[in-house]
Amino acid sequence: MEQTLFKKWGINGFTLKWIAMISMLIDHTGMVLFPQYRILRIIGRLAFPIYCFLLVEGAVHTSDMRKYLGRLFLFALISEIPYDLACSGQLWDFSSQNVFFTLFLGLSAIFVLQSQLNKAYGAVLVVALILAAQYIHTDYGGFGVFVILLFYVFRERLFLKTAAFIVLDLFFYGGMQSYAVVSLIPILCYNGKRGPGMKYLFYLFYPVHLLVLYWLSTRL
Repeated sequence: MEQTLFKKWGINGFTLKWIAMISMLIDHTGMVLFPQYRILRIIGRLAFPIYCFLLVEGAVHTSDMRKYLGRLFLFALISEIPYDLACSGQLWDFSSQNVFFTLFLGLSAIFVLQSQLNKAYGAVLVVALILAAQYIHTDYGGFGVFVILLFYVFRERLFLKTAAFIVLDLFFYGGMQSYAVVSLIPILCYNGKRGPGMKYLFYLFYPVHLLVLYWLSTRL
């Protein structure tokens, strides 16, 4: 079964990245500047599942998984101070870690699944990565790593991927995150094409926009 509904006329990865980036900006604007407007946080629920989906596509097509992992880890480190400032107003806040750590752990889990490891040993490593995300309190925690794995395991099975995400999101996470099911609309419209490059724009946008929002918060 094809992984998308609109293989020929759908939207490419570049457009999906913009949808996720704009949604994330709206979400974090609500978190930092306008917490009284819940609708901003609801709109922001679209971002994370789209980023997870694109991460899986990148993992499948990358020519060097280790470089991909290194890039995510580097930006996790770069983004931590901006994340802490925006979320708590502190330079260092170890109570939660930015979403790049979640993406890094999720990609690490995919790397384990792709490796020629004993199945039992591989399963233990994957569970350990999920628990690590939960233990260090990455953004979305173990749930986030599980979503990445779900999109990877069911990548070619459209119905199972959709149904599994809906069940996981609505019944196991719930709350405001339930609105994340709307992200399936653009995800299912993906046409399998990457579109223009500019990948570092999307990497850099995360720490930069958090710094800008923190700066604005100190002046309002």
